[in-house]
Amino acid sequence: MARPQVVRGGTVFDGLGNPGRRQDLLIEDGVVTALLPPDAAAPDDAEVVDARECWVTPGFIDIHTHYDAELELLPALGESVRHGVTTVFLGSCGLSLAIGAPGELADMFCRVEGIPRSVVAPLLEAGKDWDGPASYLEHLDRLPLGPHVAALLGHSAIRAATMGLGRSLDARVRPSAKELAAMQGLLREALDVGYLGLSINTLPWDKMGGEEFRSRPTPTVFAGWSEYRALARLLRERGRVLQGVPNLSTKLNVLLFALLSAGRLRPALKTSLIALMDPIAGRGIHRLTGLILRLTNRLLGGDLRFQALPNPFDLWVDGLEVPVFEEFGAGTEALHLERPEERAALLRDPAYRRRFRRQWGDRLRGRAYHRDFARAHVVACPEAALVGKSFAEIAAARGRDAVDTFLDLAAEHGDALRWYTVVANDRPAELEWILRHPDILLGFSDAGAHLRNMAYYNFPLRMLRLVREGEKRGRPVMSIERAVQRLTGELAQWFGIDAGTIRVGGRADIVVVNPAGLDETVEQMQELPVVATPDPGAPPWADFGGLRRLVRRNDAAVRHVLIRGRMAWTAGALVPELGHERSFGGVLRATSG
Repeated sequence: MARPQVVRGGTVFDGLGNPGRRQDLLIEDGVVTALLPPDAAAPDDAEVVDARECWVTPGFIDIHTHYDAELELLPALGESVRHGVTTVFLGSCGLSLAIGAPGELADMFCRVEGIPRSVVAPLLEAGKDWDGPASYLEHLDRLPLGPHVAALLGHSAIRAATMGLGRSLDARVRPSAKELAAMQGLLREALDVGYLGLSINTLPWDKMGGEEFRSRPTPTVFAGWSEYRALARLLRERGRVLQGVPNLSTKLNVLLFALLSAGRLRPALKTSLIALMDPIAGRGIHRLTGLILRLTNRLLGGDLRFQALPNPFDLWVDGLEVPVFEEFGAGTEALHLERPEERAALLRDPAYRRRFRRQWGDRLRGRAYHRDFARAHVVACPEAALVGKSFAEIAAARGRDAVDTFLDLAAEHGDALRWYTVVANDRPAELEWILRHPDILLGFSDAGAHLRNMAYYNFPLRMLRLVREGEKRGRPVMSIERAVQRLTGELAQWFGIDAGTIRVGGRADIVVVNPAGLDETVEQMQELPVVATPDPGAPPWADFGGLRRLVRRNDAAVRHVLIRGRMAWTAGALVPELGHERSFGGVLRATSG
């Protein structure tokens, strides 16, 4: 039996929104067994966890990740754990590994999420030992998980499994009554064993990879609303969640999601959408969306929420390798070509350039990306003199059109051209307005995806820093206790899982945050290998193709992380046992319905 632990000297925020209190925590066998006065007596053999001058919070919850593939290779998920995240959700955006053939799952997953197919396909071929929603959770239970995991069922996966991948990707085909019943059966199975709900995607610029169906939207996009409603009825009956991706270009089908969530004459449908932001391409849309949220929930009796990030939404891009180019046809046309020489030839073609320029500047069609070359700056390039300059500045110096200049550089240098831009949440006052909105769910890190484009693994720390800096300026965004609640207990309660609070009898998922470490270093970016030291003799794909991913790390901000009462992060390092022993995280199942 493990020694008792006492977390001593900290200010405890319980995740329920109560003000912080100086207390010590007694932990025995992975459970909080007492909340003690400061410096109270503890068992003689207790291990002391130093929390002096620190905040003690429940483990943070990341409600939107794409760790589905990574945890098969790296179940520690250390990039999240080191930032205090002790629970992650899988199965977002209609994507799931719960059912399907390995190659088809890789085709659905990899291009959309910016993960190498050369890694995911052989990984699944070698290790897939499940054949449906229930056996998938059993498989996850067998892994030496770092954080806890909870799962949504991906609509693309069950649609392809019941209709066949080709039919599921054909806009002319609707599922037969038998096929729809089979989808409903798979969803019932998932809900019975504790899935949080179902994820769907209506965004057509999320595209298939692989060869056979390359560049078609993923299967869930081809469904009609009658199909979505038929599946949503099961969720409504069970009090489970529908996670949805609206069409971010037009944004109009947010209203259809609002109507689907509406209650009054029926139970409200818990609906979580992606994502409430202040985009440069659509100033004010977040205010309108916030109004729709309030009206849906107050007047229509709905339970509609938007996920939101507490930080600017910024992107790093190698050449054209980023999903925002999928929102118009010429961008998809280029991304369809995987061979660098073929893509370069297309980018140099005059007819293609005319198509690209026309669609790039089309303001009649909605857009999510600002497409402003003055806001995109080169951060790495074989032409060193270009680093630090915007594409607009480079074009002006060359006496060239900005679109032509960008295509010139992308054709010449391919992925060696690396650039940076901010897409949304660049105005602090508007971001603070979003974070205070009562109908948001704090999260949307996309952890485990877009490894070369984004790094939001530490969003809880960025949230706490933002709130703390507001207090220091005398212009509070919200209280620290409310911020902690938004990162923990509020999420757990809404999704129906046992997590997110510090209470006697509760599981000891605990973070010790050093507020002095919440400084500007939480914003600093690094590029580090996904797998630092592959095991000797491991298969060639086990190093994640040698890929370097973006991370933000400031290890001084989190002093300790305990998962189920076991130390997972301390003294600036993950413990060696994390990801190797099955005594940290487990599968969390929905408790509602």
